[in-house]
This record gives sequence, structure tokens and C-alpha cells, in this order.
Amino acid sequence: MRMTFINILLPGAFLLTGGLVGWFTRWLFVRSKLEKVRGESREIINRSLQEAEHQKRQALLQAREEWLKSKARLEQDLQGRVREGERLKRGLDEREAGLGEADLRLRSRERSLEERERDIQQSLAEARKERERVRRLADDLNSQLSRVSGLTPEDAKHMLLTNMKQEVRFESAKMIREAREEAQKKAEVEAGKIVSLAIERTASEWSAERSVTAFPLPNDKLKGRIIGHEGKNIRAFEKATGVQILIDEQPDSVVLSCFNPIKREIARLTLERLIKDGNVHPRRIEELVQKNQRRVDEQMLRAGQEALRELGINGVHPELVRILGRLRYRTSYGQNVLMHSIEVAKLTAIMASELRLDGVLAKRAGLFHDIGKAIDFEREGTHPEIGVEVATRYNEHPVVVNAIGSHHEDVDVTHPISVLVSAADAISGSRPGARRKSVVDYVRRIEQLEGLANEMEGVEQSYAIQAGREIRVIARPDKVTDDQLALLASDLAKKIQTRMEYPGKIKVTVIREMRATTTAH
Repeated sequence: MRMTFINILLPGAFLLTGGLVGWFTRWLFVRSKLEKVRGESREIINRSLQEAEHQKRQALLQAREEWLKSKARLEQDLQGRVREGERLKRGLDEREAGLGEADLRLRSRERSLEERERDIQQSLAEARKERERVRRLADDLNSQLSRVSGLTPEDAKHMLLTNMKQEVRFESAKMIREAREEAQKKAEVEAGKIVSLAIERTASEWSAERSVTAFPLPNDKLKGRIIGHEGKNIRAFEKATGVQILIDEQPDSVVLSCFNPIKREIARLTLERLIKDGNVHPRRIEELVQKNQRRVDEQMLRAGQEALRELGINGVHPELVRILGRLRYRTSYGQNVLMHSIEVAKLTAIMASELRLDGVLAKRAGLFHDIGKAIDFEREGTHPEIGVEVATRYNEHPVVVNAIGSHHEDVDVTHPISVLVSAADAISGSRPGARRKSVVDYVRRIEQLEGLANEMEGVEQSYAIQAGREIRVIARPDKVTDDQLALLASDLAKKIQTRMEYPGKIKVTVIREMRATTTAH
């Protein structure tokens, strides 16, 4: 039993002893490690304190340096302000001294002006006395002259003014003539060079065109088919196209009558197709009118695009392109207006380039100068007025708008390109074969031109030449002097401008010739 108890206690004692030894050993290890950690902590704290102290000293040193620098800057700024104040004070002292001197000078000048004023007042009084004395002498002299000449002062004054006016008129006429001759010598060569170069470079091959109003028929029997039963076909045709058909005007043909050239072209195409098919009835007429309407619209748009492409013009409003294409079916005195506009655009661009102006803008102004003619048969107003309205609506350049409005002198010219457009328009319209006029209109214009010249005082004879583009006037040498020729030509030109309508320009030439004839016996 005892041995058993000992066997039980011995292992327990060993375990307890081992545990105590292990605990003690662990305690010693932990204690040594704790001491080590405490030592490291103290070292870290000491280093931190040392570093903080060092940073503190550095901050204090830096703050002191900044303070010293700020102090130096403030002292320097203060010294600069002191010097500036001293400089201003010296300037004020000098200015005060200058003002004192100026005050003295002003006082002296005031006294001088007062003295001069007294002298002037005295001189005026003496001048009034002298003027009164001269007036009395002049009255006495005028009275003596009136008694001697038998004229009143008013009559003599009127005679003197009349003579002086006539003399001044002659002198001005002489100066005008000399100035014109000198300017003409310099300008004619250059202007002729520019215009001739522009005409040569365009070298147009377009011939005069005319509106198609008469439509030939293969035979006279087709007139009955066009009219239809009780006139139903012709009524349907006129209603659908807006064009009147004149049947009995000419044999084997009908005449299409309408102010609108586009409607007339649609009617022509429709009638051409009807005669070719031989199928003439109201429904067929309506179908062909609608088809040809689309066809003509496409042709007008294509014509406008081709004109812009030919001239190299971009940035045009699409609706303005359509309006431009309508000019394909518009004629003026037999000249196709679209072809005329293209020709004017080229002429204007060439002349603008020679004068170093904007050639692209000049070309644009020349192309659109007659744009109002595309729709002038649809609304009230002249074609320049309508053209200005259309161009303004679609935001065209102000120079283009002015060229449209001024090419027939309806508005004032604001740019040199507008003058070139007017010149190009006259060149294109007056070239041989461009336009046709009736003989009656031509003769009437010639007679009116010569009549206006014959009405002028001092004109012996006049005659128009070059198809009415020039008027030659023979002046009476006993009534008109050489110096009065320029005045006579100018007065006649103004009279023609106000009382006649004509395309282009009319040159006025006044001729004076003195002849002496005698007979030897």
C-alpha cells in the first residue's frame, strides 16, 4: 500500500517540479525580453526627444531667419517709401514754385490783354469812323456815277453780276474741258485695254435665241384632234397648262400664248408628245402635264447647277439655284437670260481681276444680276427690285445685292464691282447678234435722240450713229464758243438720261467748226 502511494506521488512530484521549473524559466525569458523591450522603448523615446529638440531648434532658427528677412524687406520698403515721399515733396515744391511763376505770368498777360483790348476798342472806334467816311464817299461816288451813266446802283450791280457770272461760266467750261481731256487721255487706254481683254477672253459663240410660241403641225387635220369633241381637249389642255392655244393664226401650226415661259415650255413638251402619240384626250393631257412639269423642274435645277459648276461658284442656297435655273426659259430681246448672266459673270470677273478686285465675288454678282427676271412675270415690281428681294432673303453678299439693284441705276452704287456688272451687262447686251429689236422701236429711239439734241440752244444739226449708241451734234459757231462745247455736251447727256430709256450707254459728241468764205474778183 505504501509502495503504491509512493509510486503515485513520485510522478506527481516530478510533474510539479517540471512545471515549476518550466514556469520559472519562461518567467525569466519573458522578464529578460520585457527588459529588452523597455530598453528599446527608452532608446526610441530618447531619440524622439532628441529629434524633436533638434527640429525645434531648426524651426526656431528658420523662423528667426524669416523674421530677419521680413524685417530687412520692410526696412527696405520703408526706406523706398521715404525716398518716394521725399521725391514727391520735391516735385510738389517745384510745382508750387512753377505755379507761382505761372500765376505771375498770367497776371502779366492779363494786364497785357487788358491793354490790347483797350487798343482794339480804340481801333474799332476809329475803324467805324473811317467806314462811315468811306460809305459817305462811296455814296457820293455812286450818285455821281448814276448821274453820269444814267443807271441806278441796283441796275449797275445786276449788270456787273451778270458779266461776272458769264465770265465764271466760261472759265469753268474751259477748266471742265481741259480736265476731261486730260482724264480721258489717261483713262481711255486703260479702260479700252481691260474691256477688250475681257471681250476677247469670253469669245462667246452663243447666238441669239427666241421664245418658242409657234408649234408646227404635220398636217392641218390634227387641229381637229387638238380641239376635240365640242372643244373638250383644248379646254382641258388650257386648264392643265395655263397656256392659251391659238388655232387659226397660221396654217399647219398652232400658237402657244402665255406670259409665263415655263408654262409655255411645259405646254410645248405636252403638245409635242400628244401629237407624236396621236392619243389626245383630257386624262392623257393631265398625265403628260404632270410628267413634263417634273421634267422641266429637273431641267431647271440641272441648268442652275451646271451654271454654278461652270463658273466655280459655291455656297449658294438651294432655292436660289432653282430660281437661277428658271432663267433657262427666260429671254430678253431674243437673248437667253441664263446664257447672258453667265457671260456677264465671266466679263465682270475678268475686269475685276484686271483692277485687282475680288474676282470670285465679281463673278457671283454678274451671275445673279438678272435673277429677278426669273420670277418677274409672277409678281409686281421691276426685275432689279425683285432680284434684291430674293438675294436678300437667301443671305447673298451685300455687294451682290447692290449690283443687282444698281445695274439699271435704280439704287446708288456702293462698290466698284457694281459698276463692272453694269458695264458687263451693257457689253453682253450690245454685242452684235446678242439681241433683236423691232425696226419701229429702233427708228423711234433714233428720232427721239436726234429730237432731244435739236432742242438744245445753239445746235445747228444732229444725227445718231452706231445704232443709236452715239449722237453727233453740230454746234453753231456764232452761238457756241469752244469753251462752251463741254457744257453743251454735259447738258445734252443729262437731258438724254432723264428723258430716254435705252440699254447701255450713249456717247455725246459736240462739233464746232468756224469757216470763213469770200470771193476774189
